[in-house]
Amino acid sequence: MKGAGLKVRNIALIVSYDGTAYRGFQTQPGGGTIQDELERAIRALTGKDVRVEGSGRTDAGVHALGQVVSFRTDTPIPIEKWALALNGRLPNDIIVRSAHEMPDDFHARYSAIRKTYRYSITTGKYPEIFTARYRCHHYRPLDEDAMRDALKFFIGEHDFTAFSSGGTPRKSNVRTIYEARLEREGNDLHLYLTGSGFLYNMVRIIAGTLIEIGEGKK
Repeated sequence: MKGAGLKVRNIALIVSYDGTAYRGFQTQPGGGTIQDELERAIRALTGKDVRVEGSGRTDAGVHALGQVVSFRTDTPIPIEKWALALNGRLPNDIIVRSAHEMPDDFHARYSAIRKTYRYSITTGKYPEIFTARYRCHHYRPLDEDAMRDALKFFIGEHDFTAFSSGGTPRKSNVRTIYEARLEREGNDLHLYLTGSGFLYNMVRIIAGTLIEIGEGKK
């Protein structure tokens, strides 16, 4: 219809990225974040400024396999074209895996039900060159049984203040961990934590605590 406005759509992207070169997901003074790059690519594609919302604020150096982001746009690009078009405008270490048109009330952060982090530890004598940026190298023996025993104390709803560091103030440091497990894969140990949300550096601090338990220090 002549003069009618364009429909505003709510779009969700599934994004993977290597976070090595970035200062985390959320935009901040000085740039250098995943959010900055996504917004820049969308602006280059549509000619309009948009703000993307992420399901979580990954810290500096953290990677993502399936980060969910959402944004609103009136650009009439078919949904099946978004991923390919954005990937042609993004750095090689950020990939849009898929795009989805969502209901109006969807929000990447507030609609998230649970999130899973994996923290990986290489336990061989030497780090693996091709996975070194994705693993913490720990060459001393670890008591994996003690580490698994400790994990059960993290499950449930707790105040995780002791497992967080400074950052954006929160109304509450209470979080719920639904699942916590440690899996062995060759020389690698993978710690999986699934929860309602995570505090700043919470996963890294939990992993460090477990390593100290595995060393017999705690």
